Amino acid sequence: MSEAQFYTFFTGGLGLLIAAALMIAWQLWRLRDEERDGAISALDGISHEMRINLQRMVNEVAQIVDTQEAGPDVLLPVQHPQLDGVNASLIKTNRNAIAVIGATYQELEARKMALRAVLAQKRDLSATLDDAMDATINGIATLYMWEEHAGVRPSEAGTVRSWHVRDWMKAHGFSANSFPGMHLRDEVVERLRQYGLHLTPRPLTHTAHEYYSMQYDRKA
Repeated sequence: MSEAQFYTFFTGGLGLLIAAALMIAWQLWRLRDEERDGAISALDGISHEMRINLQRMVNEVAQIVDTQEAGPDVLLPVQHPQLDGVNASLIKTNRNAIAVIGATYQELEARKMALRAVLAQKRDLSATLDDAMDATINGIATLYMWEEHAGVRPSEAGTVRSWHVRDWMKAHGFSANSFPGMHLRDEVVERLRQYGLHLTPRPLTHTAHEYYSMQYDRKA
């Protein structure tokens, strides 16, 4: 083999090696991109799934309140295959938030089981309904933190306008009058405040007379 042939062979081989390396890198990049898109889709699916479960819970409770003859079959089981799939995967996400969502589902199912038992036995529903509505409020608050703040602890989410929470609920179809005897959006706002979310404006703690009396006392 002449020197010219050797260099031709060497150059061709090097070119093929570079092409193969570029092909492998492109395949790895594509797989990584697809994996990232799949993870985003899976996490979005948790939001969609939880929203459906909560809206169903709201509708079921409202149906029980409105229909005197409602039976246990009104309450459908809580299902969350999307959450189960993320739990079983290696997707990088806020695992503490995922655990909170799982606990929320457990509470919702427990309240549904209690309601089924009371409906089957035709006992007084008042206390059990209150517990179910309370669990739903917790669930909506949890969903808000997951969707709007990536599931961080409420105390770590910074300052949030209370109207942002109300607008979010409105956009998701959670009516203010979904539950009897309460303003659902106000209840969720207050629950988030109790959990440590810094919501503005803060609720009034003094009447106008008391406030200005305090200001006068400070200047006196």
